[in-house]
Amino acid sequence: MLQTAHSENLTHWSERTDLAATFRWTARLNMHEAVANHFSLAVNDDGTQFLMNPNQMHFSRIRASDLLLLDANDPDTLDRPGAPDPTAWGLHGSVHRHCPHHRCLMHVHSIHSTVLACLADSTLPPIDQNTATFFNRYVVDEQFGGLAFDEEGERCAAALQDPKKKVMIMGNHGVLVMGNSVADTFNRLYYFERAAETYIRALQCNVPLRVLSDEIAEKTAQELEDYPDQADRHLAELKAILDHENDDYAS
Repeated sequence: MLQTAHSENLTHWSERTDLAATFRWTARLNMHEAVANHFSLAVNDDGTQFLMNPNQMHFSRIRASDLLLLDANDPDTLDRPGAPDPTAWGLHGSVHRHCPHHRCLMHVHSIHSTVLACLADSTLPPIDQNTATFFNRYVVDEQFGGLAFDEEGERCAAALQDPKKKVMIMGNHGVLVMGNSVADTFNRLYYFERAAETYIRALQCNVPLRVLSDEIAEKTAQELEDYPDQADRHLAELKAILDHENDDYAS
């Protein structure tokens, strides 16, 4: 299955508009990289059918109607007209095929997350509220093997079997963030980049860091996970701004 842009059968419209809004805002935050990054969202129960951005289209102009509807179990996807980027297919297709607990995936090469991914030790210590958000909730992939074609995607998916691990710091590459919905995932992506920036800037001070205890870091992470409606309100406000500006993301 491959639904090309502007098809008359534009199913999953609310999901499309949410995802399109996050493309637009990611571009505004300069967290994208040219036309090389990709987001996806599962739309069926087992997670194998998913929406994803078209091949080589800039985030700043992606609309809801542009999104592809793909099937992770379709072996002929890359041979069809309007096929997705092969590395996007390799990574997102593999995770949606093997990790139904991760409904939405956002992969970027944002500056501070990528700097973190390039350090010999890419772990993120809990030194403030944002960094504590991710305490024991990420994995570090240290086996970068080149572009994320099918083999690389399968290896990444194998490391994401724990539903609690919702961020993959992709060594020498970037970051992959996962969540239950578009709002949940974008909120996590935003805060992970902020957390990475805080840590990188703290390292630049070249003085000892004030690292939180494991107990306080876990308590903070749990409190933030339980904080009511933050992710949904974050996305709703971004869409309200775009709507006020008559942005065409929802077309």
